[in-house]
Amino acid sequence: MLTDLNLKKRSIGVNFNAEGEAEVKLWAPKAKSAELLLTSNNKKYLLKEASYGYWLLTTSDLKPNDPYQFVLDGEKELPDPASLAQPESVHGASQAIDLSAFDWDDQNWQNYPLAGYLLYELHTGTFTPQGTFAGIEEKLDYLKELGITAIEIMPVAQFPGGRNWGYDGVFPFAVQNSYGGAQGLQHLVNLCHKKSIAVVLDVVYNHLGPEGNYFGEFGQYFTQKYNTPWGNAINFDDEYCDAVRQYYIENVLMWFRDFHIDALRMDAVHAIKDFSTKHLLREIKQEVNQLMAETGRKHHLIVELDLNDTRFVNPLEKEGFGMDAQWIDEFHHALRVTVSGDKTGYYSDFEGIKHLEKAYRNAYVYDGLYSPHRKKTFGIKTEHNPGEQFIVFSQNHDQVGNRMLGERSSQLFSFEMQKLMAGSVLVAPFLPMLFMGEEYSEPNPFLYFVSHTDPELAEAVRKGRKAEFAAFHAEGEAPDPVDEATFNQSKLQWDLVGKEPHAAMLRFYKALISLRKKLPALHHLNRQHLEVSSDENTKTLMLHRWHEDNQVLCLMNFSEQIQQIQLPHNQQQWYKALASADPEWNGPENVPQSVNASAPVSLQPQSITIYSNQK
Repeated sequence: MLTDLNLKKRSIGVNFNAEGEAEVKLWAPKAKSAELLLTSNNKKYLLKEASYGYWLLTTSDLKPNDPYQFVLDGEKELPDPASLAQPESVHGASQAIDLSAFDWDDQNWQNYPLAGYLLYELHTGTFTPQGTFAGIEEKLDYLKELGITAIEIMPVAQFPGGRNWGYDGVFPFAVQNSYGGAQGLQHLVNLCHKKSIAVVLDVVYNHLGPEGNYFGEFGQYFTQKYNTPWGNAINFDDEYCDAVRQYYIENVLMWFRDFHIDALRMDAVHAIKDFSTKHLLREIKQEVNQLMAETGRKHHLIVELDLNDTRFVNPLEKEGFGMDAQWIDEFHHALRVTVSGDKTGYYSDFEGIKHLEKAYRNAYVYDGLYSPHRKKTFGIKTEHNPGEQFIVFSQNHDQVGNRMLGERSSQLFSFEMQKLMAGSVLVAPFLPMLFMGEEYSEPNPFLYFVSHTDPELAEAVRKGRKAEFAAFHAEGEAPDPVDEATFNQSKLQWDLVGKEPHAAMLRFYKALISLRKKLPALHHLNRQHLEVSSDENTKTLMLHRWHEDNQVLCLMNFSEQIQQIQLPHNQQQWYKALASADPEWNGPENVPQSVNASAPVSLQPQSITIYSNQK
């Protein structure tokens, strides 16, 4: 690890010092010479070679917003790997940006502890008609009224064209120009904080996109030691890896320091290949701890993880990597099999309601069990990990968008089942996350879309998508990911929010979220204060949670028939807090306001009823 770099500011790419000079730092160990080209006047400036493969230059000629490129060994002009802006394209000139120029006024904002996060995942391009950060700003009051405390923005690193999920980004430091660029993101975060909403940013540290990826021309950013689903792995532990590790650590620090981002969600960290004595994630955590000590601000690190390995979320002092929380796909999979019975693909490992019961209790379903899908024993137990370390959901961008037709739950399940699925997530002793539009039963799909400008690459993606779903030909053709119509079809329809039955679903979500915040037994994520049981024959599940003198019973019926369920006898009387079957939410029947534990309770089909021991 390079110890001479100043982590108090971004020390790669172009930065502006107090005197207004541009300090240029480029890592290009493959180059024998390196020049800075100011493309506005075609002047070139020779960089001075320094240690570890770095090249340095300080000049007063490069100003904020000026376009520039690098020329290695007198050959072709290349954008800056640490570019902060690519206003033309991923192939064009970089633009110098002064990140310190933004006038922040969020000094009174204090980030929530993770247990206070109620997440809402959104895609900037399809969330609003504008498809911009400014468009998101117009919906913040709506999200606040819904009860959301944190928005999670899918990746914004510059990608080719204007349409992409964000996982094909090729400039990790540059904010997508069509969304509003760096200043647009800073403005959004500042406004979110003024409205008491935290901002989580999805970042990709396991691969770089294919188009506009010039990193290999500068240095050893990739290694052939490992492969990922997207090609060669990023070089985190091979020769020349120090600078690559520093590059990504600096990226983390930039989002927190210069954009005031509250938390990062790191994509598929199981694809980060690192056998160093100190794993990259552990080093990131240490650097973030140092930054927090210097700034007094709190930041969280969230990972997407497909390993069921608590080492990732265990604290540093317990030899863990120190990540604060992780997504739990297994809760989603168990819930979906319970709801639909579909056991194709990776769903084949899940036994429906029996595994949903286990997910409520243990977070990981596979915690040392043999996995038939993986054909090996998989996972580890989570006894010592608190509830706020696990994020659960009934939908997310992957689970919707990786379907051939991108169907949301609204197109797959009944209105009553959608309410039950929402309730099953929001009563869990974990952090809940919604996917944009689910709260009002958005019917539009969320499809896979790209806008590669390289015709050969675009055609390869198109053919690859068709081949992936060749077995599903009876359902029709996979939508063309390159066609702009595919992108437009994925946009939310905000005019539906005030129309039935969408308005009823929205009211139900608001009531659920409000109840979660109101009842201490639901709000406090103590996994030890929980009992859960299920019946595979009746497809019913009873979740019992408590905190101090508040007790809550959550009764779920996933079947299509009325089912009888016996309540526990630790309380004589239980009072209805919320019932999805009530006509208030377009349900079929009023559920009694209170029940006596001495007699069985009738549960409406595809419904959830939440009882409390207090009126």
